[in-house]
Amino acid sequence: MKAMILAAGRGERMRPLTDHTPKPLLRAAGRSLIDYHILGLVQAGLCELVINHAHLGEQIEQALGDGARLGARIRYSAEGEALETGGGIFRALPLLGPGPFVVVNGDIWTDFPYGRLPAAPSGLAHLVLVDNPPHHPEGDFVLGEDGLVSDSGMPRLTFSGIGVYRPELFAGCRPGRFPLAPLLRAAMARGLVSGEHYRGGWVDVGTPQRLAELDRRLAQGQDSRNTDQGSALTLP
Repeated sequence: MKAMILAAGRGERMRPLTDHTPKPLLRAAGRSLIDYHILGLVQAGLCELVINHAHLGEQIEQALGDGARLGARIRYSAEGEALETGGGIFRALPLLGPGPFVVVNGDIWTDFPYGRLPAAPSGLAHLVLVDNPPHHPEGDFVLGEDGLVSDSGMPRLTFSGIGVYRPELFAGCRPGRFPLAPLLRAAMARGLVSGEHYRGGWVDVGTPQRLAELDRRLAQGQDSRNTDQGSALTLP
């Protein structure tokens, strides 16, 4: 199974840090954010990676190269202008192959063990959900007792930005800029999205302040729990 790291965002909330450095290359405890993802994926045996990029994307390619330094094999999907999550994944489908694939948002930090993700989700997608952080108390989706994710009901959890998707989720899509959320909600309505609740470390590194706090906690060897540090990802 291959994995994709989403790295094409402009990182407006991280300015001025992202004026000259792409957000995935910002560092916490001496390592770039994207390095943490690559190392975690490789540890789980997911060594075939696709990384999309737009803003200052050449810096990402220069920093990571072919991925050998981190034990990975990386291919790139250059977008020029960011295509949003849905459009970015759709553009990269030829690189990801015909089977299910993992997608990770590049603007989070997590200690989630990627090896526990299902290699073949029963439906079209499998989402990792986390406790609602203080900045996003209303959450995004509901995880039922049957393991299915829905867009209605209570209590709600927050989408972590980690998921497994089948290419069929994008059936009927056309090239260009479009969000992922409507595709997920349509699949949820058909009972085709499963999920799990992760209670470990998760941070949306969305502001310079959160990056500085993550840097401090990792440098001190402290755990960074989503209940302490997270803020909601803006659902694509």
